[in-house]
Amino acid sequence: MTQDTREVAGKQPGRPMRKGPAITLGALALVGAAGMAPGLPAGGGQGSGDRGEVVSVVPVAAHSRAEIARSLGQRHVGSVPLRYGVLAYRVTYRTVDPQGRPTTATGLLTLPSGGGHRLGLVSDTHGTMANRAYAPSVAEGARTRSYVFAATGRAVAAPDYLGLGEGPGRHPYMDTRSAVTASVDMLRASRTAGRMLGRELDGDLYVTGFSQGGQVAMALARAVQGGDAAGFRLKAVAPVSGPYDLQGTEEPALTDGRVNDVSGVFYLSYFLVAQNRLHPIYKDPAEVFRQPYAGRVEGLFDGRHKDEDIVRRLAPTVRRLLTDRFYRQLREPSGGLLEALRANGHACDWKPAVPVRLYAGGRDTDVPIGNARTCARTLAGRGARVRVLEVGPVDHFGSDRAALAGIARWFSGASA
Repeated sequence: MTQDTREVAGKQPGRPMRKGPAITLGALALVGAAGMAPGLPAGGGQGSGDRGEVVSVVPVAAHSRAEIARSLGQRHVGSVPLRYGVLAYRVTYRTVDPQGRPTTATGLLTLPSGGGHRLGLVSDTHGTMANRAYAPSVAEGARTRSYVFAATGRAVAAPDYLGLGEGPGRHPYMDTRSAVTASVDMLRASRTAGRMLGRELDGDLYVTGFSQGGQVAMALARAVQGGDAAGFRLKAVAPVSGPYDLQGTEEPALTDGRVNDVSGVFYLSYFLVAQNRLHPIYKDPAEVFRQPYAGRVEGLFDGRHKDEDIVRRLAPTVRRLLTDRFYRQLREPSGGLLEALRANGHACDWKPAVPVRLYAGGRDTDVPIGNARTCARTLAGRGARVRVLEVGPVDHFGSDRAALAGIARWFSGASA
């Protein structure tokens, strides 16, 4: 978690584009694939209120191929077949909240600055972040993966999820269902926005994601294969270090030493606060959290606090964070906690009809590699052949860097 926030907050080499007014759909039709539109006032839209309807598109960045290559070298990412520069846009679109009520969300659409008119699409879902300003459509430092896949020649849709970026409300952290609906609707919005920017998405879809986004990627792929994203054809799935097995691996690892204390406190606090809005885990934070943390924990996850500041204001260990009673419940889940774990623990319970590679690091103390191995066994039990690719003795964020180039190369040849 802390490495994630440091990378998001860090400046990448390149040329961030000056933020301008939103571009209306009519204006987008005038924009060619190699250029950026002037900022125009937002307005109108299609007016139907349909899921995936584009509300606005704002150009946020433009980078050359050389700039991307230089950034990847500084981040020690392996060899990637970069072909183009990239153009990035913040897309605001219509979707639904966890209760199915209409809302909006934002995401990053990244296009190659050259190449053909028709493009395949990569869905890239991001890892845990509590501060809405760290989301891909807002933070330059959260766009490395999008830039890599776009520079190899495909469009990239990177949803911020609900309540992050410039979307309203609080983020329903680890609510798989709403993360999938926001991601599916981002696919739809990307198809519309791409057309208005002079590019056509051909329907081929490659799905990846890291950490929380790895779990979302698996669930999204399942939804797409099941027909929830009409017009898109799933081609390959490559999640990295996802917490797929919440009940059997990730949750027990919080108390047996496999998850480090700093990340464990952050993830668990975030999960309990967010999931309590969806499942009856507690009526008063003091039922779960010790003082003084009970009096501050919900306010810390308001979308405005920096992740590292949240960590400084919480307990140093999970054991010191929780009441004795709830610590026992954590080790033997029941009630709303068990309901939340079960509701969000079935991302791997399906049979993919396309190739799947699960990437993981051997020394990951945020999301232990057991998550990937359990996921692979679950998929195999459904009759799927899945590879677990251990990318070396690296930690959580090292697994992302170690996997990225291989995924980009695989996706580049996956249609062959």
